[in-house]
Amino acid sequence: MTKFSDLNLNPKVLKAIAEAGYESPTPIQGGAIPAALEGRDVLGIAQTGTGKTASFTLPLITMLARGRARARMPRSLVLCPTRELAAQVAENFDTYAKHVKLTKALLIGGVSFKEQDMLIDKGVDVLIATPGRLLDHFERGKLILNDVKVMVVDEADRMLDMGFIPDIERIFGLTPFTRQTLFFSATMAPEIERITNTFLSNPARIEVARQASASENIEQGVLMFKGSRKDREATEKRKVLRKLIDQEGDKCTNAIIFCNRKVDVDIVSKSLNKYGYDAAPIHGDLDQSQRTKTLEQFRGGQLRFLCASDVAARGLDVPSVSHVFNFDVPSHAEDYVHRIGRTGRAGRDGKAVMICVPRDEKNFEDIERLLQKEIPRLENPLAKEAAVIKEVAPTEASTETPVQTDKPKRTRTRTRKPKAVAAPTVTDTPVAEAQAPVAVEAAPTKADTATTAPETTTAPEQRTGRSRGGRGRNNDRNNNDRGPKVLGLGDHTPAFIQMSFAERYER
Repeated sequence: MTKFSDLNLNPKVLKAIAEAGYESPTPIQGGAIPAALEGRDVLGIAQTGTGKTASFTLPLITMLARGRARARMPRSLVLCPTRELAAQVAENFDTYAKHVKLTKALLIGGVSFKEQDMLIDKGVDVLIATPGRLLDHFERGKLILNDVKVMVVDEADRMLDMGFIPDIERIFGLTPFTRQTLFFSATMAPEIERITNTFLSNPARIEVARQASASENIEQGVLMFKGSRKDREATEKRKVLRKLIDQEGDKCTNAIIFCNRKVDVDIVSKSLNKYGYDAAPIHGDLDQSQRTKTLEQFRGGQLRFLCASDVAARGLDVPSVSHVFNFDVPSHAEDYVHRIGRTGRAGRDGKAVMICVPRDEKNFEDIERLLQKEIPRLENPLAKEAAVIKEVAPTEASTETPVQTDKPKRTRTRTRKPKAVAAPTVTDTPVAEAQAPVAVEAAPTKADTATTAPETTTAPEQRTGRSRGGRGRNNDRNNNDRGPKVLGLGDHTPAFIQMSFAERYER
């Protein structure tokens, strides 16, 4: 089939499609729409960016064109893993159903329950929701799912990653057994296949591309990066990111930068803004109003760089994204396919670049194994910069060497105060001569030792500026000559020690 008019869609839907500028359906649309209009369950498997959203939106509007919904009992249900994807499905519904009188409600977190309750009470034909907020309304008694005729599960593999599979199974149990189920996913994990076998009845399986394959329009590359030191790795990694952006030049009109952790999303965004790059973060911890505003600015071209966690990896349709930078290697190989699928959409060319550090090499090997091909390696821009500096350094050194030789070399010894050791070499003799008579007069009985004392003891005292006594330099007692160092008792052994025990006892 080459035209939408061959798919038996409602004429009013075809009019809206023509006004949107679409002429031919994509392969997934051409296979899923006829099967859905026949009332069959559909299992659609296709890579991201191939038009899966329109694959269920167009037949859904056609099937619901007739009829009216009752209060709190929606006629159809569309489940999405994230708020952004749910909001995007709602926008597609508004685009294709503008000539059909159908009502919708969007149930996502971050929005007042009261406003959502008012919409549900009026009755809605299409209910678009995330699993958590849907169950919140059901448990509050504000929602009845007994009249659901068509149930759609979009991005089922992302539901699995986010831990929504128990909620999905519970929601399946709340809907009628006779419902029609449209199930779409980019990959088919074993758990997803178990659910399809349980809740889908003889589905029409439409698989238009190999599971977890990337678009051929996307040029891929990876930079194997290792920091100079562990504590500098994060800073140098952000510098590499900026260099990669600069290398793309004008080709990089806008880009999504993916990080594994929310805290890294904020850090990378602040770093880019610090160096003059127009960037803003988006992740699950931000208010819904801020997330919506950031996406609108990015879609409208007011924002060049969108730093995102995996909340933006699935289903976000921004047709003109030129580049995707994976600042971190995703933990799951399938997430890589969804991340780079944000570029190269609708037949456009795109480029995806990833930075891989040594600790992520195992995850990177899983990605290449999933893609069944080797991703081209890129040269480290910091290595080029280091080589240029190394070449320039010798010439700079040769010009500066004569200037440096004229200056005295500063050392630790030159900055210290001059030591007093030099003083004894000049004043050693007169001081000794001045103190010698005093020493002789103070101790005439020790003339032999006093005559040698000035040469051995006064120099150390003058060098330290303090006598052994420790209280003052002019203390006569401390300045008196104590003679050379004596081993043992020397010649001054007291007489009472030399007495025998008998002589001491007699006394």
